[in-house]
Amino acid sequence: MLGYALRRIAGIVPVLLILLTVSFFVIRLAPGGPFAAGRALSGRARAELERVYGLDRPLAVQYGHYLLALAHGDLGPSYSMRDDTVAGLIAAGLPVSATLGAAALVLAVLSGVPLGVRAALRRGGALDRFLAAFAALTLALPSFVTGPLLALVFGLWLRWLPVAGWQPDTPRDLILPAVTLALPLSASIARLMRASLLEVLNASYIRTARARGLGRARVLWHHALRPALVPVVSYLGPAATYLVTGSLVVETVFQLPGTGRYLVEGAIDRDYTLVMGMVLVYGTLTLLANLAADLLHAWLDPRVRHEPL
Repeated sequence: MLGYALRRIAGIVPVLLILLTVSFFVIRLAPGGPFAAGRALSGRARAELERVYGLDRPLAVQYGHYLLALAHGDLGPSYSMRDDTVAGLIAAGLPVSATLGAAALVLAVLSGVPLGVRAALRRGGALDRFLAAFAALTLALPSFVTGPLLALVFGLWLRWLPVAGWQPDTPRDLILPAVTLALPLSASIARLMRASLLEVLNASYIRTARARGLGRARVLWHHALRPALVPVVSYLGPAATYLVTGSLVVETVFQLPGTGRYLVEGAIDRDYTLVMGMVLVYGTLTLLANLAADLLHAWLDPRVRHEPL
């Protein structure tokens, strides 16, 4: 298991380097620049700003300087928010985004897995039909529709929950955003768990266990549940990617001071360092989430540890 984990960890660095390299050059292909928007600047003033920030140098030189600064933990200044550094902006917003993503993932797993298990055990029943309708509805509605609907019902009509803002000591502020982000993920996990468990329950070794007189609960908990969880665990990697991209919309809808707005604002303002910082953060979080899913998959299915990467 340790060797498999080390091989997976070693693969993160080159993938992250490729992601940063592609992002560095692609964002500079877009028209405009960090000093093209806002108030008008003379050509001389713009040239001076580009000289100060090193943007007048060849792209290869800029790339080398960026990697050197990154190796020392320096993400650079923000071009659009000149009183802040990229590291400072990320440090201020990342706890909110990470808390929202973790809460949504936990909520989706804790609701999706039991719902999928119950639907598989009662195939064709009322709960199974409810799961099909629930999954179709939640997967069809985007988060920018689901979020305002939940805010309208539970925030404005029933007045049970706040609809916007964030207070670190008030967990109620995260309930609606976390539910909005978790709903489609929960539906996908439930459908995947149902299909996987049905397949496992039809396996020959499950029939053998039943023929030996083992009870239904013991067959489920000791023989069927662990292999049935393997596809669900494998899905957690793509699910983490969805949480990263989905949080951009949810944070905007509920006005949360997370990092999602920085990626959007940085792309609009051509704030190269801010966009690169967000790409680094989101890329690292996505790769670490995939790593955790792979390690959990290897623990559930030991055969994975001996497969070539």
